[in-house]
Formats: sequence, C-alpha cells, structure tokens
Amino acid sequence: MEAFVSAVNGIIWSNALIYLCLGAGLFYSILTRFAQVRHFKEMCKLLFSGNSSSKGISSFQALAVSLSGRVGVGNIAGVAAAIGFGGPGAIFWMWVVAFLGASTAYAESTLGQIYKVEEDGQYRGGPAYYFERCLGQKWLAVLFALSAIIACGIFLPGVQANAVGNAFTQVFGDGNMVVTSFGEVGTNKLVALAVILIVLAFIIFGGIKRIANFTQIVVPFMALGYIVMALIIVFLNMDKVPGIFALIITDAFTAQAGFGAAIGWGVKRGIYSNEAGQGTGPHAASAAEVDHPAQQGLVQAFSVYVDTLFVCTATALMILITQQYNVVGELTDGSFIVQNIDAATEIGSPAFTQMALFSVFGNFGQGFVGVALFFFAFTTILAYYYIAETNVAYLNRYFKFNIPLVLVKIVIMAMVSYGMVNAAGYIWDIGDIGVGLMAWINIVGILAIFFVAKPAILCLRDYEQQQKAGGDISFDPVKLGIKNATFWEKRLAKQQQSVPNSAEQPAGKTVEP
Repeated sequence: MEAFVSAVNGIIWSNALIYLCLGAGLFYSILTRFAQVRHFKEMCKLLFSGNSSSKGISSFQALAVSLSGRVGVGNIAGVAAAIGFGGPGAIFWMWVVAFLGASTAYAESTLGQIYKVEEDGQYRGGPAYYFERCLGQKWLAVLFALSAIIACGIFLPGVQANAVGNAFTQVFGDGNMVVTSFGEVGTNKLVALAVILIVLAFIIFGGIKRIANFTQIVVPFMALGYIVMALIIVFLNMDKVPGIFALIITDAFTAQAGFGAAIGWGVKRGIYSNEAGQGTGPHAASAAEVDHPAQQGLVQAFSVYVDTLFVCTATALMILITQQYNVVGELTDGSFIVQNIDAATEIGSPAFTQMALFSVFGNFGQGFVGVALFFFAFTTILAYYYIAETNVAYLNRYFKFNIPLVLVKIVIMAMVSYGMVNAAGYIWDIGDIGVGLMAWINIVGILAIFFVAKPAILCLRDYEQQQKAGGDISFDPVKLGIKNATFWEKRLAKQQQSVPNSAEQPAGKTVEP
C-alpha cells in the first residue's frame, strides 16, 4: 500500500503540477497588475469591514475559517519537511508560491463569491459551483466535488490528527502502551484523541456559524502567539539573521539537496500550507457577507501572506537559527548532506520545530509547539469538514444523491481517529494526493474560466472604478456581462425595488424587475 500511494503521489505531483501552480500565479499576477501588492492597504482595511448576517458570516470570520484551513500542520511539520528534504532554499520557493499564489487566491475566491448560492438559510459556493455556472461543465464540477469530498473528508484529516498525536507524545510521552488493531498505541495519545473527537463533534454539529465563531478567536490568538515566540528567537540572535536569509536565497538556486528538490519541496509544501489554487479557500470566501465579490477576493489573498510569509517564515527562522535540522541527500541510502541533530529524528513531523523552541525556551517551548499544533491542526480539521459538507450539499442539490451530512461528520471523525493512532509513514503522501487532485482540477478550471469569460478580472476593474469614483459599493453582474451570477442579480433587483420609482425613473415609466 505504501509503495502504491507513493507511486500515485509521484504521478500527481510531477513537475507539470509544480510549474502549473507557479505559472497560474504569475499569470493572474500579471492580469491583475499585481493586485496583491497594489491593494495591500485595502486588504488590511477590508479585514475588519462588513458584518455577518443570518445567512452569511463577516469578512473577518471568513478569513478566520479560511486561515483555519491554511494555518495547520503544514506551517510546523510541513516547513520542517521542506527544509529536511529540499534544503533551506526550499523556503525561498515557498515565498515565491505565496507571493504569486496570492493572486490565484484572489481569482478563485472572487469566483466563489460571484457564483455563490443561497440554500438552507446560508451561503454556499466553491469551485464546483463556478465550474458549472461559468463554464457550464457539470462533469468538471462533479469531478471537483468528489475530489474535495475524498481529499478533505478522507485523506487530509488524518495528516493533521497524526501530527497532533506526535506532538502530544513528544511533550507528555507515550504513557502505558495499549495493543490495538493498528499496533501499540500510548494511552496519552488516546486521551488526546478523545478530547479532539468530543470537541470536534460539538462544533461540526453546530454548522458554519459555530465553526466561524470558534476559529475567529483561536486562529488569530495562536498565530500571533506563535509569531511572537519566533520573534523572540530572532531578537536573541539578530547577528545570525542576515546569514540565514542569505543561506535561504543562495541555497534556492544552488540547493544543498538539489535544485529540483528545493523547488519541488518548496512548491509542494507551500501549496499544502497556503492552499492557494487548491480550491479550498473559495468555500469559506463564498460564505462571507460583502458588498462586492472583489472585496472577499482581496481578503483571501491577504490570508496567503499570513500563512506563508508570516507563520511559515517564523517556523523556518526558528529551525535555521537554532540549527535544529538535518538535510537528506538525493540518494535513498539514508545519508545526510547536513546533519545537526540525531539521524533518527523524523523529518516529516513537528520535531525540528519543537527542538528549536526547546533549545531556547526549554520544556515550555516544546510544550508550546504541542499546544499550537493542537489548535492549528484542530481548526484545519474544522475547515476540512466545512469544505466536504459544502461539496456534499452541491451533489445533493444538483444530482439528488441525498448523501446525509451526518455521514460526512462520522467519516471525518473516523479518519481523525485513524490518523491519530497510525504511524506517520505514508500518511503525508496520502495528504499530498488529496491536495494535488484538487489543485490540478481547480487551477486548470480557473485558467479556462479566464479564457471563456474573465469574470474575476472584470470584477476587480469594476471594484477599482467604484473606489475611484467614491460612494457606495455595489455589484451588477449583468452590467459587466457576467452570466449566471443569480445571487447577485436577485440581490440587485431587491435593492432597486426598495428605491421609490419616482427617484429613479421619469414619470410614466416603471422599474424593470
């Protein structure tokens, strides 16, 4: 099974996908005239604007839900894996993916807003919705929905849970060993599993509102605390910082682990971490209550910065400054190009990060990583559930599959249990397959959408023109030639009907519905 999973992962994550991700980011960066730079101030302003409603959540809550999916194991264990397999230069390529990916995140999240729908008293949207409504390709929509359900409902939760279990035992030890069908499992890990399942059940049975309320508190608090810990290490080692950045940049092109390895691991872990182009962000973005789709697109672009440029960089600096890492060679003989710590230290785990903090803060630092990882991974699992639920709702609405949502909840909890008690092994490869499947479908789809209709670009230009003109912001898809944006068409019609006829029309004429 491990060999099969590794082979499939190698096919999906070929160089074609790596360069497709970078190419799509560059493509949309040029088309938006690098909106991720030009509108940085506007992104920060929009974070705290807008309000939630009975049907939607606020921009900040949508950002928190999206960040809960982006800020997870990839920021702690994923960065360690990128350094361990790709060398310090892999971090540079994570930065490149984040910078270019911010424009991809804008495009996909704006599309999610444009083509969202209102059902069961809440807003829903995502790639499945915009593939059907913009491209008119139901088969592609169904393919993405199925891949998202499989990835977010089955493949990915186990990766997050596995890292939580490893971090928990690194801090508290294994406890007494219990023989199970999955081998011997420590009682401390089982206690952590019980806590996760109880809290997870309470939240996911409460819907998107409860998920948003939880994540908007936990995610900013933990991310800020994590960054503060990194800043302390940076401050105590200011003399080393220029050399670390020089190492990252020079190694990106003359990589210790091989130039191709640096790019491959940097892009793979970058996308796993910030999820730009993967198609997960549009689900939360679609649930936001905003005046214009471009607003939430810009907010989601900012979330990529938070994830990679802030949190991932914090992890990388801690590991590299304290030199708590190894770099494996290209050969499979177990040799190391760089070996600073015990060769038995598992690379695809939070160990590098925990050891880095332990070297400065002692047991407190190691425990802090365990707690941070617990919350990062837990909130990511919540985001995965919401994505899986949204795509099940899509299939139920359009194809009458009638998959009960309670089944999705049970499957998520079962995969969390499996990931927690299972050895790490190929579970990361399983997660990469899930990420790669969605990324292939979504990136090809949003590129096709540009050549068919250009809705995300038209939307950005419209928003910029309204900003320049001043006054209230609104969105009229018909005026822009955007078809099948039925939510916004109905919303605009209601707004026009609420205005007295005499205020807008000459006498004797009526307002078109």
